Amino acid sequence: MAKETIKPVAQNKKARHDYFIEQTFEAGIVLAGTEVKSVRLGKVNLRDSYAYIKDSEVFISGMHISPYEKGNIFNRDPMRDRKLLLHKYEINKLIGYTQQKGLTLVPLQVYFKNGKVKVELAVARGKKLYDKRRDIAERAAKREMDRKIKDYNRQ
Repeated sequence: MAKETIKPVAQNKKARHDYFIEQTFEAGIVLAGTEVKSVRLGKVNLRDSYAYIKDSEVFISGMHISPYEKGNIFNRDPMRDRKLLLHKYEINKLIGYTQQKGLTLVPLQVYFKNGKVKVELAVARGKKLYDKRRDIAERAAKREMDRKIKDYNRQ
């Protein structure tokens, strides 16, 4: 069995800052040929993207894939909604999660896995301002402790 190769293309760092991640799913994505070429070049932006469920199908909205320079007439709209490929039981789980109050679907990253474009989709709960402040304070305290330990070990 061959080893899986995963090559990250784009990450949504703001999602981890703005949301608590409850659970993640790996989904395939339906793309046109020129869109795949743009993804290979890393021209993907996930900043304000989200996923939604319509007629038992999952779509991603707000994901910007820049048009491929050499694609001319074959280029698609960079902001169009794209279908995500998941198993039926996974879609049913996502429907159950999204019906709960405060939960939403947010893409965390786009990557290549064995030559196929994949999206890591998260079920997320929004953070309040005080949660964000607490995270920033914890990060600063950890950084300060690491600095003190490093200084102590130097002596």
